Amino acid sequence: MGLLYNIGIDIYTCGIKIAACCNHKARLWRDGRKGLLRHIEERMAGVAGCKVWIHAASLGEFEQARPIIERIKSEMPEMVVVVTFFSPSGYEIRKNYPLADYVFYLPSDSQGNVTRFLDAIRPDVAIFIKYEFWLNYLNELRRRAIPTYLVSAIFRHSQVHF
Repeated sequence: MGLLYNIGIDIYTCGIKIAACCNHKARLWRDGRKGLLRHIEERMAGVAGCKVWIHAASLGEFEQARPIIERIKSEMPEMVVVVTFFSPSGYEIRKNYPLADYVFYLPSDSQGNVTRFLDAIRPDVAIFIKYEFWLNYLNELRRRAIPTYLVSAIFRHSQVHF
């Protein structure tokens, strides 16, 4: 299962890069990830304190995360909030969101990217919004014993997950 998943991630990433030649959104996705891990490592170097990582696929999921971010910042203003997006539609509109201390694209879900990303941000808690099931991220968060939450998901017996 893991091998097929990782091959699928590689194929998807390659497909986005190919689509970037003629699709604006795919180009933003590709360009937003150029040097991304190095950028994250540089920005997060030396950042101390308790960190919560909140991942929203796009703008709609981010809007569901906003009340959580607002509550965290009102009750624990010292908490470092790191927000990631999969889609340019969320990132481009919310990259300067004032209540997030850091906003990044989510690196692709390859094992190497996951390790570098989590080593860089060192989250104390991870929160995924809606249906973001990234196998390598979830496995590594579990391996590191980082509490992980899924917010605003709806599960039905008819879904492929079941």
